[in-house]
Amino acid sequence: QVQFVESGGGLVQPGGSLRLSCVASGSILSIYIMAWYRQAPGKQREMVASITSQDITSYADSVKGRFTISRVNAKNTVYLQMSGLKPEDTAVYYCNSFPVRGTSWGQGTQVTVSS
Repeated sequence: QVQFVESGGGLVQPGGSLRLSCVASGSILSIYIMAWYRQAPGKQREMVASITSQDITSYADSVKGRFTISRVNAKNTVYLQMSGLKPEDTAVYYCNSFPVRGTSWGQGTQVTVSS
């Protein structure tokens, strides 16, 4: 199974920016859709952004215009550039395929937006 390692999270003030990285243990070339998900305390995990192998992107309304997803298949890496961060973006962020099939969840990376 392909596994993922997320990094780049941290504590940031409202309005700040972060760039998350996700490195896969194997090739993501055959994974048509890669996505970033997040889970806030007491809430269900939700998908916030996705990208196809043709670089077609889609975003949740809550992050549209603020987050940008990208992928570099040669590096088995997916990125999430986040700007204009809000306290409600606080969550553990994960990457995985969509749908989740034949892959494992990583540990995620914590993003905390607070003054």
